Amino acid sequence: MMEHSDTAAAAPIRRRGGRIDISVAGGGHFLSCFLAGAAALSLASLWILGVDWGRLASRAGDVGLIFWRMAHFTLDHVDFTLLSFADTFSIMVLATVYSLGLGLLFGLLAARNITGPVLSAAVKAFFTFLRAVPTPVWVLLALVCFGFGPVAGITGLAVHTTAFFTKSFAQAFEDVPEDTVDALRALGAGKPAVIACAILPTAATQLITWTALRFEINFAECAILGMVGAGGIGFAISTAIQNYDYGEAGLAVFLVFLFAFAMERGFLYVKQVIK
Repeated sequence: MMEHSDTAAAAPIRRRGGRIDISVAGGGHFLSCFLAGAAALSLASLWILGVDWGRLASRAGDVGLIFWRMAHFTLDHVDFTLLSFADTFSIMVLATVYSLGLGLLFGLLAARNITGPVLSAAVKAFFTFLRAVPTPVWVLLALVCFGFGPVAGITGLAVHTTAFFTKSFAQAFEDVPEDTVDALRALGAGKPAVIACAILPTAATQLITWTALRFEINFAECAILGMVGAGGIGFAISTAIQNYDYGEAGLAVFLVFLFAFAMERGFLYVKQVIK
């Protein structure tokens, strides 16, 4: 009798052509609407931008020619390229390290389970505004204050990175199980002890993951920010292209690729060791 009731309460298994139908009810309609909306937005965007596909097709061969020229590296200004690469590396490291400390502080303030709903909402709202403004805009504002050079790049990049860390770290802190926090509080531990002994150790894996991800993002952004006057390898690439020195630009791009690939593999190794 019990087995019959359990079977009746179970969801019916739909079969189609002798096989179990695993499709989600209504899923096909949603997917069709999504694809139709994406296609409509794409067509509207092309019409607004006025993209001339015929002109693009006629000049497609030039793209291959440019990459062919970039593949033939030249070493005429290799010292300038290496120095610019070192600037990019330094900007990335300093901006990320500074933002890491600030992100930990503001992430704790933004965590709902640490400071409460009011302060948490206020901190999150402020850093949402900082994060909504793109990094190049912050760099341009820093250029107005500090002039051209790496200081503007570090400052502008650190603003956006701090906002990123604040949101990410706050989410990691809020994911800490309440049982762990309540157990320490029941033993009489104050808020500093709870943070040091429960929240930070439990969220350590997520903190390392977010930090590794941001290192990769910041390196890519540093290469772009150099083109707007923040110094670094981006400035070297922009200068080489403007002077039609495609071999030097290709060498700089290759250095960026090598470092990004090595950094990605290194962080993957660190993650595996932690696991």
